[in-house]
Amino acid sequence: MYKKVVIVFILLTGLLIAGFVPYNTDYNKTVQHKPSQRERKIRKEVLKQVISFRNYVNDTFFTEISKKNTDIQKLRDAFLQSRLLFKKFEWAATYFAADLTARLNGPPVQEIENADLLDSSLARGVDPMGLQVIEQLIYPEYDAANKEVLISKVGHLVLNTNYLIDYFSDHQFADWRILDAAKLEIFRIIALGITGYDNGLSLNSMEESAASLKSLRDMLVYYVHKKSKTFLLQDLNDAIVYLHRHPGFVSFDRAEFITRYANKISSGIAQIQKTLAGPDIRYNRMLRQDVNTLFDTDAFNVNAFTPGPAFHITAAKVELGEKLFYDVSLSGTGTRSCASCHQPDKAFTDGLAKNTDIHIPSKLLERNVPTLINAALQSNYFFDMRALTLEDQVSDVINNKAEMDGSMEAIIKYVSADKTYKSLFAKAFPAIKEKTISSDEVTNALASYVRSLTKLNSRFDEYMQGFDQALSNREINGFNLFMGKAKCATCHFIPLFNGITPPKYITSETEVLGVPLSLTDSTLDPDPGYYDVIGVDSYRFAFKIPTIRNSVKTAPYMHNGVYQTLEQVMEFYDKGGAAGLGIHLPNQTLPTEPLHLTETEKEDIIAFIKSLESK
Repeated sequence: MYKKVVIVFILLTGLLIAGFVPYNTDYNKTVQHKPSQRERKIRKEVLKQVISFRNYVNDTFFTEISKKNTDIQKLRDAFLQSRLLFKKFEWAATYFAADLTARLNGPPVQEIENADLLDSSLARGVDPMGLQVIEQLIYPEYDAANKEVLISKVGHLVLNTNYLIDYFSDHQFADWRILDAAKLEIFRIIALGITGYDNGLSLNSMEESAASLKSLRDMLVYYVHKKSKTFLLQDLNDAIVYLHRHPGFVSFDRAEFITRYANKISSGIAQIQKTLAGPDIRYNRMLRQDVNTLFDTDAFNVNAFTPGPAFHITAAKVELGEKLFYDVSLSGTGTRSCASCHQPDKAFTDGLAKNTDIHIPSKLLERNVPTLINAALQSNYFFDMRALTLEDQVSDVINNKAEMDGSMEAIIKYVSADKTYKSLFAKAFPAIKEKTISSDEVTNALASYVRSLTKLNSRFDEYMQGFDQALSNREINGFNLFMGKAKCATCHFIPLFNGITPPKYITSETEVLGVPLSLTDSTLDPDPGYYDVIGVDSYRFAFKIPTIRNSVKTAPYMHNGVYQTLEQVMEFYDKGGAAGLGIHLPNQTLPTEPLHLTETEKEDIIAFIKSLESK
């Protein structure tokens, strides 16, 4: 069974799961404008599509399920058609009504409600629902014993679709939001749609992506004038034809589709956005609104997960933070700095399975040291997700008795007595009227330095930006395997290759892999991971999905550093995680079935992973 553990993280800066909060203070006035004829037509068409989906599920899919003697092929055909109908309005539903849409096609795992990291007793698991849950009752085998469960799930699907119909009956669209949603749908197709993320068993990914593009094309016609020089509609048609001609999940050339078609389409939508008359409303989100493609050099905002605007990165903060980062005086013993465990030549890791207690060199720390490169581009920190911001992470490490055993009071006293530091703090925080240095300034400076370590400039990035020679044929094949047969990209989402879900980049995911205690002992590592933070049983042994960028320099791997090489990691995944090692782990979220990768395919995937090294 393929499933995931999902962490819902509400940005402290004001992002909401159902959408985004704009910077514009006149937002309410703006969205209450009188809709144009174009906007009304598009909303009407979306509403019509949602109703068609509801009617088909209720009248056809439900009928097939309810028959005394179920025809499995007809049942699956009805399911696949239901998904195609959903994909027609996915672009609008996920943008305007994300919470409701999650009830229609959310991940097939428990989500956490009231995920208060300060009081785990408030957290509870919310049972999954929707098409992905239904898929698991039909594929890979249909069990008639689950018929009543299936009937119940489809009933809930109809009920929740009715709620969505009510929503779209009462909410108006605006041009700028329509185009924003359309571009995000292209990114969703790139990062999720063609990877099998939400249809991991039926794998009808290319037909579903084509259905999404057809719906976008029919909507974007309203924005393309006959005299305009845009090739957007032709690019959409070409992409749809390509998807129809290459429906095979394993054989599909994702590298070609993205570079030849998808990037052109998102750029075409961005071109229309730039010429669209109307309000310039900005959201505070990680993926910048004005990007042309998912692979633009400045596509991601390192300030998205700061506690607020006052904590945003500046050159002066980075300069101060770098000095603090290498200063052993921040530790209680005066022997360890941040750089002691996060070494630049090792992509800001330490090359050890686990580092040691600052006071007891023979005692190992709890977990492996993760890279700091691109750490700003994901919510929640540490393998157990316990820190919401980089500032929280910095404070945790400094105060941890085994890691640095520092004291913020002592640090402030130390830097306040140093003329160089006093000057750097004054430069970094000129708006602070108080003469004394604060703990927030210390942690924000260090966090700002970490945010400066954002580097999306690998050969892979160059390839996606149009430099065809940046990757070898072997690396391109490895990318296609990574995105397809090996299903790596259903957890390590492109282009960041970490676990924050595209295209809104709000929700961070964890995974229950079932990592062994050692290479020679097929016993489950007893570290409970995120369970210790949130206290929900389905999250026992769940750990944050880290980035695989710069993996060539960040060995050993996993939260406990059990694997020394990428080859060992590939073998673990190829066998099906814990299940492949003979470890009984009922809540394993990694697919338990072997991937059946050949040795050449494994080598190609590793070759691709090595192309993700930052320059």
